[in-house]
Amino acid sequence: MNTFFITGIGTGVGKTVASAILMQALQADYWKPVQSGYEEGTDADMVNSLVTHPGCRVFPSTYTLRLPASPHIAARLEGIRISLDNIQKDYLDIRNQSKNVLIIEGAGGLMVPLNEDAFILDLIQRLETEVILVSRNYLGSINHSLLTAKQLKSSGIRIRGWIFMDDFMQYEDEISRWTDIPILGKIPLAARLDAGFISAASGLLSTQMLTAP
Repeated sequence: MNTFFITGIGTGVGKTVASAILMQALQADYWKPVQSGYEEGTDADMVNSLVTHPGCRVFPSTYTLRLPASPHIAARLEGIRISLDNIQKDYLDIRNQSKNVLIIEGAGGLMVPLNEDAFILDLIQRLETEVILVSRNYLGSINHSLLTAKQLKSSGIRIRGWIFMDDFMQYEDEISRWTDIPILGKIPLAARLDAGFISAASGLLSTQMLTAP
């Protein structure tokens, strides 16, 4: 089954909501290898509360860190060093258990450090997964979108497509054209973020593009 790594053009662009929508649309499982900050709940808790399809499974994080900060800083404060080997081991175990599409949610953007030497980009390369890019409109987001796509392409990473959160004007089509990466879905701003919104938004994704080999 397909595995998609969900990464964003930065922090707070809607990766967790996009992951929940993908889970609902594809009847997929979910895993966030590194969770930084959990006092207000984890991203896994959020997707659990939003996804209603009974076949979806949420796997525990390899690292759950208290401080809502860059993972390498949060881990350092707890006397932990995040290991890509440990994450890869868990990934192989999960892939053996899961019979569904697997959605892996990253932390922040591509160049978020996991330790002194490795970044989210290195984790994607280690797991050899295909990427779904999440973008959201804000001042500077076009630049961040283009830079993220360029870095992925130059690293030889496969990109399935864009999900644009809070659908906003024609800039999304321009980003798709400039990057030569297709749009998988345009998700409107949620007046109320709940299971009903996730279910409705799942119908806005191109499942044909997502399920193609």
